[in-house]
Amino acid sequence: MVHVPTRGDVPVRLGPSIQNVPDYGPSVMSRTAYTDPVQFELEREKVLNTTWLLAARSEQVRGAGDWISFESHGETIVIARQPDGSLAAFHNVCMHRGPSFVTEWQGCGATQFTCPYHGWTYDLTGKVKGVPERIDFDPEHLKGLRSPQVAVDEWGGWVWVNLAGPDRAPSLTSWIGDEILIDLGRYDMDDMVLLDVLEWDVPVSYKAVVDGFNEIYHTGELHHVGTEWTKSARDTSFWMVNDHNYMCFVPRHQHRDQLAHEWDHHKWAICHYVVFPNTVFNCNPEHIQVFNPIPIDVDRTRFLCWEIIYPGDDDDPRYQDYKARMQAHWDRLKVVVGEDIDIYQQLKRTKRSSAYTQNILNERECKIAHYHETMARMIRG
Repeated sequence: MVHVPTRGDVPVRLGPSIQNVPDYGPSVMSRTAYTDPVQFELEREKVLNTTWLLAARSEQVRGAGDWISFESHGETIVIARQPDGSLAAFHNVCMHRGPSFVTEWQGCGATQFTCPYHGWTYDLTGKVKGVPERIDFDPEHLKGLRSPQVAVDEWGGWVWVNLAGPDRAPSLTSWIGDEILIDLGRYDMDDMVLLDVLEWDVPVSYKAVVDGFNEIYHTGELHHVGTEWTKSARDTSFWMVNDHNYMCFVPRHQHRDQLAHEWDHHKWAICHYVVFPNTVFNCNPEHIQVFNPIPIDVDRTRFLCWEIIYPGDDDDPRYQDYKARMQAHWDRLKVVVGEDIDIYQQLKRTKRSSAYTQNILNERECKIAHYHETMARMIRG
């Protein structure tokens, strides 16, 4: 009835033949990664403006002239579907005197955009199309004028942007990397549909949010999982891939017997993928959550949580049952994410405390350490 992901010819990721924890070891790291405004500005320039960022679901800009806004770390972008089905993305900054010229967050069927300040018009690629009283301007100042382009691409049913621009950004697929493309690709996300998306404004660094998805150590205390889950989770395998991305696979305790006979992580485990710097896929066999902490400032994050499911016939009782089960999963997950939100409030209380100087990380928190080392390496250039 709906797609059921299986491992197929993807390499085995769990089991007695797999080294579950990389040879990284325990470590410590400074708290400045979360609190230093100078580092945040360097991240804006060296990382957030040069890497691929998740911006939208493709279904949100389905038809020609459909468009959606994306804002992150002080940048404001418009993504528009072109008549030929491709996408264009550009900065939402009027070249006249600087206001955003697309004033709404989302729309459909546009043929142009008009700045509300002085009426300059732009086409769907960001080129200046019309200038009222053009005769009063120097023609050389207007020649070829456009809002700067942003690289844009689609994969997995998602729209991604890279502010480095079309001529400088690496390809999206090379950034995600073959291992995640193949492994995560088993879920056929292109065919999935959006069930819901939630948004929070949280008072911590976006990296603190990513950290929570780079380890499972917190689940016992914060999320009150049972002892069987905790015991099974000790067999989680952690993977560092493509120099900057991460995977982990958490055996589902209800299916230990099946795993013992068939090491198929897509069928019997929670599969987790992090695409640097801030896109997290949390995959269950029948549905996926995508966690997207969008940096606003050094200690402020717009946190989006997406739920996508497989499509089907709403009149089919079997699909009705599937959707009801997925809604129940989603309702439980919202409680879990609410617990994460609560801990961000506790982090807010201590982020300027003189007693908070470092993080002490165990060997199973190695992805956190490696993530921040990658950030530091990119800042150094």
